[in-house]
Amino acid sequence: MPTTAESPLAAWAACGGMALTGRADGPPLAPPGDPAGAVRRALAAFAADTGLDPTRLPGPELLGERAALAGFGRRAPWSVGGAFRILSCVDGPIGVSLARPTDLELVPALVEDGDPGEPWAAVAAWAAGERAADAVQRAQLLGIPAALIPGTPGRAKDEQAAHRSLRPAVTGGPRRDTGLPPLVVDLSALWAGPLCAHLLGLAGARVVKVESPDRPDGARSGSTAFYDLLHAGHASVCLDLASPQGRDALLRLIERADVVLESSRPRALRGMGVVAEEAVARGAVWTSITAYGRTGPWSEWVGFGDDVAAAAGLVVHDPATGALLPCGDALADPLTGVAAAAATAAALREGHGRLVDVAMREVALAAGAAPGPGPHTVCLRPDGTWQVETEHARFPVRAPRARTPHGRARHLGADNAASLGDVA
Repeated sequence: MPTTAESPLAAWAACGGMALTGRADGPPLAPPGDPAGAVRRALAAFAADTGLDPTRLPGPELLGERAALAGFGRRAPWSVGGAFRILSCVDGPIGVSLARPTDLELVPALVEDGDPGEPWAAVAAWAAGERAADAVQRAQLLGIPAALIPGTPGRAKDEQAAHRSLRPAVTGGPRRDTGLPPLVVDLSALWAGPLCAHLLGLAGARVVKVESPDRPDGARSGSTAFYDLLHAGHASVCLDLASPQGRDALLRLIERADVVLESSRPRALRGMGVVAEEAVARGAVWTSITAYGRTGPWSEWVGFGDDVAAAAGLVVHDPATGALLPCGDALADPLTGVAAAAATAAALREGHGRLVDVAMREVALAAGAAPGPGPHTVCLRPDGTWQVETEHARFPVRAPRARTPHGRARHLGADNAASLGDVA
């Protein structure tokens, strides 16, 4: 039997994830599987492959860092960030994210009503008359993140794996020995990719974040402290990727990279002449983070942390109503960020180019499939805090907490001259 410190339930209660799961007026809830343990194991592998002192890394508490710095709390049936809900269809539940202005703008097309009123009410009413698979397919065709949710939390039927064309990892040429720490060109955004880049930076990598002026990282408009936490110490480059000059500068920057980190759907970069396999052939590690993988029928689907986690069965039952509720804060994002960092570090240690295909849903599936919490009760203490009680132990539900950023993130394009001087 695992010790209290090692148990999935104790780890979830300690990391802040439990405090973020459930209704604000109800008890905090345990997840399926072992998300905190998945983070702990991936960080241990990362430390081993990079030679980094593990005490310099965060622990499973990184699952709650965004919420801690943004002031979020549990608020089911909404997600912690407020942009995701689980909705009922004729034959089962689906998860929908309306996280971007464009998602809200597409609601009239989704529900086929030019004046639908309040967006969430309109989507919920529309979904109630649709079959779940049809609703998800229509949303994804429009580019709205939506996902089927398995009926039993933690027991996702992996339809994607049944159809996905799983191919061997693409291996390329030897890595160039420059005598310098690895150069990471980070084309990702939001949480999963930037967390991967942040961890690589902690291990000594030089990180250059690349954004476009018309589509900067959406996380810049969120919690400043959280953005600083992930990006302090990284160079910032801004390129107009709609122009030939901007695309040429990007290609030349990628030619110098030891690691390219991106979170785009496969066809997006290829349309700009950026081909992952060419970088891998030159000896680079190309880490691709997507919602559902680079290949297969879902490769062009969009997804964010909450809806992808739900698609993997990382949801909980409301003890009062039995309804499905979100689990943690955009849980697939931090799970994937740590997993991608571990996979990238392992590829760098091998010394040759490699295409690392990291699918968020597959990472979340693995975390949810691990042995999870056993029987327990959650009790409200006289001081207003919550306590978990099992047959052998009692432990508190800790609030989310975050590390202090060690500096400020660079403003958009601050390092164009320094980073592009020899590639412009």
